[in-house]
Amino acid sequence: MSTKGMFLAALGFFLSGTVYAQEPVELRFLWYSDGNEGEVMADLLARFQEENPDIKVVLDNVAYTVIRDQLPAQLEAGEGPDLARITTLKDLAPHWLDLRDLIEDPAYWEENFGAYLDWMRPEGSDMIPGYMTQLTITGPFVNRTLFEQAGVELPGEGATWDEWATAVKQVAENQGIPIPLAMDRSGHRFAGPAISMGAKFIGEDGEPAVIDSGFRAMAERIASWHGDGIMSPEIWGSVSGATLRGANEEFANAEVVMYYSGSWQISQFAETIGDAFDWAAVPNPCGPEACTGLPGGAGVVGIKYTEHPEEVAKLMDWLASEPVLKEFYERTLFLPGHAGLAKAGLDYKSDNPSVKASLDTFVKEVGKLAPLANRMPAWDWANISYAAIITRLGQVVAGEMSLEDAYDRIEDDIDQQVSEAKR
Repeated sequence: MSTKGMFLAALGFFLSGTVYAQEPVELRFLWYSDGNEGEVMADLLARFQEENPDIKVVLDNVAYTVIRDQLPAQLEAGEGPDLARITTLKDLAPHWLDLRDLIEDPAYWEENFGAYLDWMRPEGSDMIPGYMTQLTITGPFVNRTLFEQAGVELPGEGATWDEWATAVKQVAENQGIPIPLAMDRSGHRFAGPAISMGAKFIGEDGEPAVIDSGFRAMAERIASWHGDGIMSPEIWGSVSGATLRGANEEFANAEVVMYYSGSWQISQFAETIGDAFDWAAVPNPCGPEACTGLPGGAGVVGIKYTEHPEEVAKLMDWLASEPVLKEFYERTLFLPGHAGLAKAGLDYKSDNPSVKASLDTFVKEVGKLAPLANRMPAWDWANISYAAIITRLGQVVAGEMSLEDAYDRIEDDIDQQVSEAKR
């Protein structure tokens, strides 16, 4: 080859390498939505990419079951997306990317997200794995229009679970509503009411100690309410195992008087119910020990198997910045998981009075959380316990098992899963 030919070949190689180097890094972002948050996130990511043309973010908006059932298997195989929105914050913590040495200002993250970092990192670790896309509180929604039409007064703050059960049954019978009370088929949703009844869940040694008098008191109510028609077996009895079954569609269709779920439903109800009827969140019913829901939420975390940790950290810094996160919370109608924004307050983008009333209620519920309820999200054995609880109580509702047998099986299931996890 001539000298000129060699020069042109070298120049071509150099230029092709330059073009290659300028190709944007692609990040895969696994996401699920309860309401409009996927649309809001897509909008924000488009803006991020305009400001950072060297990074392309692909938002994979999937069903929650993909996050719950498929992502853990991918992570165990050392695979997965670059970052993800998840609710199983603690159990999968060994797979999260530690952002501490990659983000611009770890002190900002500690100051604003510090109250929730233990929810998503291994016990004893000081890693910064991500931030909360929302703080959630479990609690009930009611169809206020049905109460008004039935002429039944809404029980006030401090009303017991038994008083609420009586009231919703009266409304349902008067108005011909098929489901007086619905509760998500979830051990997590059951836990807050059980704690109100006096359940302890956690032994003095930090190990599971689930079955006690308080737990039994709430479990007995669940069984009896299904027996006398206050709760419908269509919800808990229509699926098996630890499968989650909600009643959000039934509530939106005015087939439920009172629905025990959580604050994440507000955005969805704003769309699916609108002003079809008057609805609102109400304070958590009381037991002898408390009137508490259970805190939780969803978080965005980096995945440690990513090939692009610096770019993941850059995106996380941008998403978690105060102005961007403020916009996200206000547009999605989520309770903030950011201390500065929680203190400053948010201007939620809704004129629906049911939305505003519900948000106000859940904000107040944060201050009423029982100490044990606040401890549960960071407890290592919470999700194992929740799965065992709902699996066996679901069998009770389906007529496959007695309550006493369920108590024994719950303890056996938890012991087995804990032992396997400690191997």
